[in-house]
Amino acid sequence: MSQTTSCQLIAMKPISITWVLAAHAPEPLARFYALAFGTVAEQGFSRQHWRVPLADGGCLEIYRPSRSRPFPERGRTLAPCLRLSACEHPLDLLEASLPELIASGARVQQPPRVEPFGAEAWLEDPEQNPLLVVAPSI
Repeated sequence: MSQTTSCQLIAMKPISITWVLAAHAPEPLARFYALAFGTVAEQGFSRQHWRVPLADGGCLEIYRPSRSRPFPERGRTLAPCLRLSACEHPLDLLEASLPELIASGARVQQPPRVEPFGAEAWLEDPEQNPLLVVAPSI
């Protein structure tokens, strides 16, 4: 089975769905939400990424967007995040996931790109709400 075919077979099976929240100061905001939710904030991929576990097993991920990209407008800083399985070729997996979402009415807001943790793409759902799709690297 080719690498692309393998990615296509598992492309639309997210292993988790979390919430992502853009913040100017991720750590203090994560500590605030941890206090509010009665849990403990944990550092994520970097000092600019924090995770707040939720009681139902979900997670709020608070991050500082790249300084080379515009900060999301107020009202568009919170979005669901589909996390795909970790993969050796995360960009391939991510790109294999997009056609089905686009055919269902999603629009690419920011095209797929490689990041230190894997690959990501920002979409808009059919009602123009933000949606992040992430493929972590192994």
